[in-house]
Parts: sequence; C-alpha cells; structure tokens
Amino acid sequence: HVQLVESGGGSVQAGGSLRLSCTASGYTSSSFCMGWSRQAPGKEREGIAAIWSAGIRVSYADSEKDRFTISRDTAKNSLLLQMSSLKPEDTAMYYCAADPRAVADSGLPTLRSEWYRIWGQGTQVTV
Repeated sequence: HVQLVESGGGSVQAGGSLRLSCTASGYTSSSFCMGWSRQAPGKEREGIAAIWSAGIRVSYADSEKDRFTISRDTAKNSLLLQMSSLKPEDTAMYYCAADPRAVADSGLPTLRSEWYRIWGQGTQVTV
C-alpha cells in the first residue's frame, strides 16, 4: 500500500523560506492527485495546494498562491512545497496527502482534505 513521509519542516523567522518534501513508497502515479494541507492548534485542517496530471494542473488556496509553489519530482516519486515569505500564521503541522480521485468538477485537483484517503504523519513548521 502507499505510504507518505514528509520532511523539511522546522523553525524559521518571519519572511524566511522552507521547502517541504513528501516521499511516496508503494504505488503512485502521475494520475494520482497529491496535495498539502496544514492544521494549526485549535483549527481545522485546511488544504493549501494540490497537483494532478503530471503537474499540469495545480490548485492553491487564495491566501497562499503567491507565496507557495507545489511541484512533483516523478523520478523520485516525491511531492514538494516551496514556501516563501513565511508568516507567523503559517505555523502549523503540514501534511502530505494522495488520492487517485480527488478531482473537482472543475477538472482541477481539489483542496478539500476529506477527498484524500492517503495521508502522511506530518511535519511541523514554526514561524
């Protein structure tokens, strides 16, 4: 079965950058939707970026689209999230997720966390 392992979290000053990685083991393919969500203490999990169809289709939360970039490294079977201009409100546990069917009616990968059935354990980001 597919397993996801996140890495790259840590502590960074406001305005800094981090790159998160998610390595998949087991079977995944570019046909899978993959995404990043985050959950801050006392808040609901929110989807922030997703990617599908070999990286051709991407979705971003409005508040993150100018600061975060999602990408896939198919050779390494990994998902990346480059984050810049980090703010204290970005502090959260960041999770990687995958699902073969998490595509919205728009044809874009959905940000809705409940659509994803495979999850990693998360990596903490503190700003």
